[in-house]
Amino acid sequence: MPSKKTATSKPKNNSKKPSDPWHVVSGSSIHNRGIFAAKDIPKGTRVLEYYGEKITKKESHRRAQERMARARETGEAAVYIFDINSRYDLDGSSVENNDAMFINHSCEPNCEAVQEGNRIFIETVKSVKQGDELLYNYGFDLDHWDEHECRCGSANCVGFIVDRKYWRKLLKIIEARAEKVRESKRNGSKKSAPVKATKKAAKKSAKKAAGVRKKVK
Repeated sequence: MPSKKTATSKPKNNSKKPSDPWHVVSGSSIHNRGIFAAKDIPKGTRVLEYYGEKITKKESHRRAQERMARARETGEAAVYIFDINSRYDLDGSSVENNDAMFINHSCEPNCEAVQEGNRIFIETVKSVKQGDELLYNYGFDLDHWDEHECRCGSANCVGFIVDRKYWRKLLKIIEARAEKVRESKRNGSKKSAPVKATKKAAKKSAKKAAGVRKKVK
C-alpha cells in the first residue's frame, strides 16, 4: 500500500490560532508550493492545523491507489493522507483551505506533525527565521520507498522520503540493489536488477548508499 504520513502523539495544549498567521503559502524549490514563515517563529510553536476528511482505512486505500497511479503519469504529489488510528485516516486533499497540505518533507525538519485525538497539528521543533520554509519528516515506512525520491537538499538528505528510523535498513536495501547491478554488469548479462536497475541507477544507488552510510552512525 502507498505510504502515508504519520504524526507524533502529545498531550493537549493551546491550539488557538494566532490573530496574525505564522505562515504564508509560496513557491518552493523542493516541490511546487510550500509553507514559509511569515515572521520569526519560536521553537515549540503550534503553527497551523492539518485539516482533512476523516475516512475509513478501506476508502483511504482506494484513494491512495488511485492517486499513486495518477502521480506516476503526471508527476503530481500524491500523498495527503495521515494515519490517525487503526480504523480511520485523515485525507487533507478533500477539504478547502488546508494550507498544511503544502508543507514539504525534509530529512532535516524544523517542524513535526503532532496528533491529538483525530486532529493533526504542525509544530516547530526549532526556531525558524522569517522566510524559511517550514518542513517536517513525513514518516513514511519502506513500502514503495523508491517511488518517493527526496528533494529536500539538506546536508542530511538520505535520498528518499523515509522515516529516519528506517535509514539503516534502507542503506542495506540500496547496497543490495547496487550490488546486483554491478554483478549483472560483471557477468555481461542483459538482465537488470529488479526495479529501475540501469547503469545510471547503479551509479545513483551507489552514491545514495555512500551518503546514507555517512549519516547513519
